[in-house]
Amino acid sequence: MGGDLRGAGRLAVGAVAGLAGLVESVHASIVRLPGTRPPLSGRTKGVTALFYAAARGLTQVVGHGVDIALALLEPLLAQRSTRPGYEALLAALNGIMGDWLEARSNPLAIKMRLRSDGVALRLEPGALAAALPNASGRIVVMVHGLCMGDLQWARHGADFAAALGRDLGVTPIHLHYNSGRHISTNGREFAALMDALVRAWPVPLESIDVVAHSMGGLVARSALHQAVQASLEWPLLVGKVVFLGTPHHGAPLERSGQRLNLLLSLSPYTEPFMRLGQVRSAGITDLRFGNLLDSDWKDQDRFAVRADARTPVSLPAGTVAYVIGAVAGSTDQSMQAQVVGDGLVPLDSALGLHPDPRYALPIPEEHRWVALKTNHLELQTSPEVYKRIKTWLSEPRSP
Repeated sequence: MGGDLRGAGRLAVGAVAGLAGLVESVHASIVRLPGTRPPLSGRTKGVTALFYAAARGLTQVVGHGVDIALALLEPLLAQRSTRPGYEALLAALNGIMGDWLEARSNPLAIKMRLRSDGVALRLEPGALAAALPNASGRIVVMVHGLCMGDLQWARHGADFAAALGRDLGVTPIHLHYNSGRHISTNGREFAALMDALVRAWPVPLESIDVVAHSMGGLVARSALHQAVQASLEWPLLVGKVVFLGTPHHGAPLERSGQRLNLLLSLSPYTEPFMRLGQVRSAGITDLRFGNLLDSDWKDQDRFAVRADARTPVSLPAGTVAYVIGAVAGSTDQSMQAQVVGDGLVPLDSALGLHPDPRYALPIPEEHRWVALKTNHLELQTSPEVYKRIKTWLSEPRSP
């Protein structure tokens, strides 16, 4: 907890310093003569420049003092227990700017872990046997979405993981990760963690199933693809993957953010405010089209306007996919239902449908289902959605 507070202090200091830079850029734009563009550096000159430099310097000095003070309090703060509400706030912060936090080694950046009941698992045989004394030969890995954490699977009286453990005799494992990082980065680390988990599992493994919500489905797809490319063996154990509201082909809200940046860039007086739009994380910008691989974003300006040019990625051979989309209304046939979907993800994107056959996911119609009168977050708590997941995971795996 102490490290988290020091991280919050650094975040606040960074925000103040960034705001000083933003104000200076606007100032530089305004003081230029009409018809001329502001300097590319976005900096003022003379006495005014000295003022802004002093403001930034003072902020950093104060920040260093805050860091020292919180470090002295850390032994006391560490005694406090972590609460679900606190983890939810931390997960939301990481979703918005988790890549920024990680790049600055901020303690608020979530480190990827496989967890059980909110406790990180040590991926060693003895440690796993002690932590999971009732481990079975069947694992179900729960993968949360953007701005969320593993504890948020249990809310509003629902807990899909615990229910699957009770009803199907599986052992639920949660992935907890920083959803602000690139999806491909999280996918690669997830693949490595799964390899370590399988090697250390205390009983013979029969199968692995995955239940993934929203962005979590993209992270799972990226992990499976990269694991196969790296010749890891655990994908051979994966029988079924259930996607809940996963934006397989992107989400329109991120594309709206991209258009806002374009509008702001048209005027030298509003251009500095593009920085506000460019605070959003790498994970969020990956949702524009559903990027799964490093090649989908490397050596590119992730805020630039561009067409969908991602590499098509299919599921490994032998893995059976199921998709659940949602619509807020009572029918999925209206134009509004198709476009708006569950409020965040369009229906076709959630169902893996795409006019370009390279991107369309080859999922049988009987493996697609639409939850009516359900929004994006309710896909994690709806009794009807759980019933569908339970039915699919109960069916025998095809040879």
